[in-house]
Amino acid sequence: MRSEDTPPSDPGREEDPSTDNLDPDSLPTEASPDGGFAPPSPEVSIRGYRILSRIGSGGMGEVFAAEQLRPIRRRVALKVIKLGMDSREVVARFASERQALALMSHPSIAGIYDAGITEEGRPFFAMELVRGEPIHEYCDRQRLGVRERIELFQQVCDGVQHAHQKGIIHRDLKPSNVLVTIQGDKPVPKIIDFGIAKATSQELRPDSPHTSLGAVIGTPEYMSPEQADSSGLDVDTRSDIYSLGVLLYELLVGARPFDIRKKGRQALAEVRRRIRSEEPPRPSTRVSRLGKTAGQTAQRRGHDLPRLQRQLRGDIDWIVMKALEKDRTRRYQTANALRMDLERHLRSEPVSAGPPGAAYRARKFVVRHRGGVVAAGLVLLALVAGTVGTTVGMLRAREAERRAQREAETARQVSDFLVDIFRVSDPDEAQGQRITAREILDQGAARISTSLRDQPLTQARMMSTIGTVYLNLGLYDNAERQLREALEQRRRLAGDDSLEVAESLHALATLHLRQGRYTVAESEAERSREIREAVLGPDHPDVAGSLRALAEALSRQGRYTAAVPLYERSLALLGTHRGERHVEVAEIRGQLGVAQWRRGDFESAEASLRRALADLEGGLGLDDARLAPTLNSLAAFYWDRGRFEEAEPLFLRTLEIKERTLGPEHPEVAHTLNNLGLIYDAQKRYDEAESRLRRSVEILEKALGVNHDTTAMGYANLAWILYRQGRLAEAEPLYRRAFQIYQRTVGTDHPSVAILLRDQAQLVADQGRPDEARELLRRAAEIWEATGGPDHPELASTLEIEARLLESQGRSAEAVEVYHRVLEIHRSRPTASAAKIERLRDAITRLGGKVSDPG
Repeated sequence: MRSEDTPPSDPGREEDPSTDNLDPDSLPTEASPDGGFAPPSPEVSIRGYRILSRIGSGGMGEVFAAEQLRPIRRRVALKVIKLGMDSREVVARFASERQALALMSHPSIAGIYDAGITEEGRPFFAMELVRGEPIHEYCDRQRLGVRERIELFQQVCDGVQHAHQKGIIHRDLKPSNVLVTIQGDKPVPKIIDFGIAKATSQELRPDSPHTSLGAVIGTPEYMSPEQADSSGLDVDTRSDIYSLGVLLYELLVGARPFDIRKKGRQALAEVRRRIRSEEPPRPSTRVSRLGKTAGQTAQRRGHDLPRLQRQLRGDIDWIVMKALEKDRTRRYQTANALRMDLERHLRSEPVSAGPPGAAYRARKFVVRHRGGVVAAGLVLLALVAGTVGTTVGMLRAREAERRAQREAETARQVSDFLVDIFRVSDPDEAQGQRITAREILDQGAARISTSLRDQPLTQARMMSTIGTVYLNLGLYDNAERQLREALEQRRRLAGDDSLEVAESLHALATLHLRQGRYTVAESEAERSREIREAVLGPDHPDVAGSLRALAEALSRQGRYTAAVPLYERSLALLGTHRGERHVEVAEIRGQLGVAQWRRGDFESAEASLRRALADLEGGLGLDDARLAPTLNSLAAFYWDRGRFEEAEPLFLRTLEIKERTLGPEHPEVAHTLNNLGLIYDAQKRYDEAESRLRRSVEILEKALGVNHDTTAMGYANLAWILYRQGRLAEAEPLYRRAFQIYQRTVGTDHPSVAILLRDQAQLVADQGRPDEARELLRRAAEIWEATGGPDHPELASTLEIEARLLESQGRSAEAVEVYHRVLEIHRSRPTASAAKIERLRDAITRLGGKVSDPG
């Protein structure tokens, strides 16, 4: 049975007088005549701390480097409210900062250690002393390229997301409040100065007053339009998203969106006016307007100016401008959404940002005709931005010089195509009938060949996208038609060795894995890997995707020893690019765990599966649909190890997620029903087991057909349940039918065939045909030894059944010989059960054999 890290500042940098920098190594300090630090302010004394130097002064506080004396000794940064600034409002705001930091714990946020009141009655807190430099200075000094700057910025997004989840808005995000320090050999950004943070989900202090009307909180150049408003009251977490947009803009362009030349009050008024009323230039446009400094700016990013412009044009322009939207409802709604769009760009995947024209036209149409297209609109509106972004992304390597000219036309073509699809839901077109999302998808698929013939690569992209949608819906025939046509068109237009072809091959490999055509999938995944490694290099994250598909194809053929190192390479490669706890990294770890399990490495398998599930739950929450495969795999592992009480709740949780997200007739629902049936069988709850397995088979026959290997699995497991109830005549034809399907789909040497043969042998033996049963067991043992090696635990299990059969026939000497081999397999495994070994010794002794102690 089966159950899946300072130097001096840039001399041209405009100093920000409001900076509260917590790093004594990176900010100027007050010098004494002998060149040492000026003595600390005599009016500041804090019990338990020895103040070493003043390292910064901001709008309402002073920052000192200090040594904490107790309860532990360590260097800290002390922030103390300035003399004369201890009004009730300032004190309350300062108290809010203390509380805000106390709520948070994140590697990208400077941590708070202590808080209190000085002997002079001035509030203070002690926090992590960040030895770093402002993020823009670090990036320029290191001459980081665009990709490296984005990857560092993504960590800032993670910190901001954490603060928002704790109900805290920073309201003053800027380069001088994001310091980069080195931990180990990696740069880590640290967000500092939550002095003007605002609580969104709770009051930080019940007695804190409101900000005065007309007060401007924050640094003007980084304010959102709503924050720059005269009241500044209507501010939420999306204000920080705007500031992140300005920060990203400055990291990539070397300048802020608006060039403010005035000073003092005029400057403040000018900034506020322009933020509220003017659209900033796109990053790719702004960098070309830097004049004499443009070339130096590009060099600091490791490029010449034209190449930097090309890198910023398109996806980056769209992403930054979406973060800088004046209407916050059109901005990214969370820091994580911004981070993930940047991730999609780095992976050359569709981004959710894009030219507003196409998405707006489609949205307007849906608003007018929402009745039949609500569900389809959600899918296809994402497609309108994704298609434009991905189409342009596909041409990046070969047609960079023509990219800008093609964007508008591509957007128009895609928009017209999608509007044409939506027209099917117009009441005049539908004539009162209800139009489903599936019908709209089918309509789109039928019109691709004519609607986009003047944009053949866009046409191929749409075919690939619609094919992928069909694939995810379990409509495999429709999916194959679209994906196959996209591949042929890309071969004709872009060439056999193009990244476009590699993408199509990867999609087809995914389809054929679902269809059980594993050797075809293996060939496609291997060719996709070859192209991507040749064009992108062996360390590109897209290569990890092809390695993963190839490993899965090998696993499905029972070649677990070959699959494990491919999963491990994919895991290491993607982990380097995206972090060890990224969702996709966790998913690959889960697949690795399954291959380790099937190879017989149970300890490593359980560690991989448990960590994968923990990382997914940490990244996605507890009920996200993407948890289901790993939940299912861990549950199946527990089932296989006889830990049924741990397995059942995981299977039930998997079933609830799949039925809610995929619908009750999806093949994935059938897989989980199958596995539940096996749990109930192990608990001798045969009626429940048979019911779940029959329902599973019904779904599989309808969704995959009667000749699919997964359907064969369903037949074999149903046969096992019938056999367990003594219904041998009903069980045997199901075994034979399953075996015939396996021969056509996975061949005769697949581990699933070995499981089937072993189970069938027990039925045949019970029917009084022991010689035929032994032959089935012999063939099963050969498969396990060929695929898993001579010490595979499933081989031991199969041989033990043979030994018992020989014992029942009175063939004791032969039985002893086989028991000895089983015993040696168990003794060779470090995780072998002592109780199991003792039972085998007893069996050998009972039959008159002798057992020698190992060693």
